[in-house]
Amino acid sequence: MKKFALLFIALVTAVVISACGNQSSDSKGSENKEDQITVKHDLDKNGTKVTKNPKKVVVFNFGILDTLDKLGLQGSVAGLPKNSLPDYLSSYKNDKYTDVGSLKEPDFEKVADLDPDLIIISGRQSDSYKEFSKIAPTIYLDIDSAKYMESFKSNTETIGKIFNKEDEVKSQLAKIDDSISDVKKTAEKVNKKGLVIMANDGKISAFGPKSRYGLIHDVFGVTPADQNIEASTHGQSVSYEYISKTNPDYLFVVDRGTAIGETSSTKQVVENDYVKKVNAVKNDHVVYLDSATWYLSGGGLESMAQMIKEVKDGLEK
Repeated sequence: MKKFALLFIALVTAVVISACGNQSSDSKGSENKEDQITVKHDLDKNGTKVTKNPKKVVVFNFGILDTLDKLGLQGSVAGLPKNSLPDYLSSYKNDKYTDVGSLKEPDFEKVADLDPDLIIISGRQSDSYKEFSKIAPTIYLDIDSAKYMESFKSNTETIGKIFNKEDEVKSQLAKIDDSISDVKKTAEKVNKKGLVIMANDGKISAFGPKSRYGLIHDVFGVTPADQNIEASTHGQSVSYEYISKTNPDYLFVVDRGTAIGETSSTKQVVENDYVKKVNAVKNDHVVYLDSATWYLSGGGLESMAQMIKEVKDGLEK
């Protein structure tokens, strides 16, 4: 009788433990679903499933890196391309962050060795999206020049959702909106025409509305000196004579050479005999933009604030 009782108790205990185990497993599965979000982006319209609060993130977009930095998420960054890092992000040269190649030539082996929870890429790596996706969930976050603020805010809000930082993102974006309102008032008060150019090894490209640096016109409110510049990422190739003929009141200059650690090209552009004659040069209204920020890391919370300040300060010279 005792043996029967003991056997009965053992069977009941086993059933209870099994039930609890199944309940725990179901609960865990439910939690896993709740801990994931689907991020829709240009390279996956159906969306990429991303685990919230990823512990190891590989970032190939310096604008997103500076947003992570601004939100206090440095500890989530596992790897990044360290070559050509803007000075304000130099803390990420530290050995605790793995160097995963360059912006255009990722080191897939190093990325895989990190076993990341999430990879974030931009336009320079878009052709390698499938290869990245084989390693870890990969999302594409980049700026659409034709809809700069819409894409900037969408990218930032996506980061907020992934890391449960929605309230902080909302607060930071509100500050950005206030700063943009200020620079637009300044542009309206000055009421002068501006031209944005990029100097690159003696060559010059001009950027108008809806182009790579078109936010100076589209968002910050500076009237374009030329309304007919073709909208593009790389800019419209122009000559010194073109700048002289366009005669901008303000000249905003991005130096690609400086941005990528090569020789500066701006001096030979601005000191050219043709360019010396334009209003911007004669009136000391040449605004040398922080090239690394504008060329490499635009579209982040920190870089956006800096870009707004540079244009506002330039207009107030």
